[in-house]
Amino acid sequence: MPPRKTDEPRAWQRMLSGRRLDLLNPSPLDIEIEDIAHGLARVARWNGQTKGAHAFSVAQHSLLVEALLVHMHDNLDHHARLAALLHDAPEYVIGDMISPFKAALGVDYKAFEHKLLAAIHLRFGLPAAVSETLAGKIKKADQIAAYLEATQLAGFSLEEAGKFFGRPKGLDGARGFHALRPLAPNDAEAAYVRKFKQLL
Repeated sequence: MPPRKTDEPRAWQRMLSGRRLDLLNPSPLDIEIEDIAHGLARVARWNGQTKGAHAFSVAQHSLLVEALLVHMHDNLDHHARLAALLHDAPEYVIGDMISPFKAALGVDYKAFEHKLLAAIHLRFGLPAAVSETLAGKIKKADQIAAYLEATQLAGFSLEEAGKFFGRPKGLDGARGFHALRPLAPNDAEAAYVRKFKQLL
């Protein structure tokens, strides 16, 4: 890759850890879990259009997806669970765009997101891309999480959420998934780091 011209716009971001992450060519060496947790705890799901004193953060969403994956598949190893926890990790620097806007932006945005996720995976000992089977399981858990968030926090009716995300099955006895409560950013950040350390 040829060196970038010095007069080109800056394409890196300085993190609170002191790392300088090149967004166009991210290096696993410039990625720290504390930066990810801090950023994700301050990125609002649903563009902040949720009930509660705090926004429901991407950090909380990621914890929910990991918990749902474990609920649906009790034989997963810690690598699969870590991949679920990190599934939206690129959003710590690029933010959380709602799905309709992502679709409007097209494949270039998705390619950028996947490149950053690959660097994050490599940093924490995961393959750059997970298997199609695991990706499908995480996607299903992600859709269930979206349904629960939509109906409990984002003002969707059951019918409307079912139309967009599918009506989840098998959660009737899982009471913990039916009481989502947005956490303060510092609490969401701490919970995310705790789960990461548990899985690592």
